[in-house]
Amino acid sequence: MPGRDVTDNARLFALAAMTMDDGLIAVFDAKYSYNLWRPVTAIRNGDLDGNNATERDAGWTPFIDTPMQPEYPCAHCIVSSSLGAVLAAEIGSGPTPTLTSASPTAGGAVRTWKSVDDFTKEVAHARIYDGVHYRNSTEVGSAMGKKIGEFVVKSVPKATR
Repeated sequence: MPGRDVTDNARLFALAAMTMDDGLIAVFDAKYSYNLWRPVTAIRNGDLDGNNATERDAGWTPFIDTPMQPEYPCAHCIVSSSLGAVLAAEIGSGPTPTLTSASPTAGGAVRTWKSVDDFTKEVAHARIYDGVHYRNSTEVGSAMGKKIGEFVVKSVPKATR
């Protein structure tokens, strides 16, 4: 990252890797503990939920393929929010550099965000719009990720010079 020395950038990358890995461990532990069904299952089986006001839509499909693990909490949200917490802590209160990501699986599409918060919110909204998560799962996942990122930043001391 511009304006930082190599030691600070090495710490940033190490914290990012550690927090995202910790987030993945936490999220998959939670997913298989709660074992909640995905929107596709709920919508296609709406007649089986015990609520007579709910009808099934057997042909409903999400925008993207539904992941093969349980729904709750949102893994993308935990990973993005844990990374966001690290970036916020390392960048501090100064101006946020423009964040950019390119997707080779989406034809090289490039997304740009002006703040860490914009990035993490877009990830959460995308998971709902894609049809693979409920809003509560994205909110819980984002909150978990932020706490994990903040914990990792506080747990790893800065190098003394």
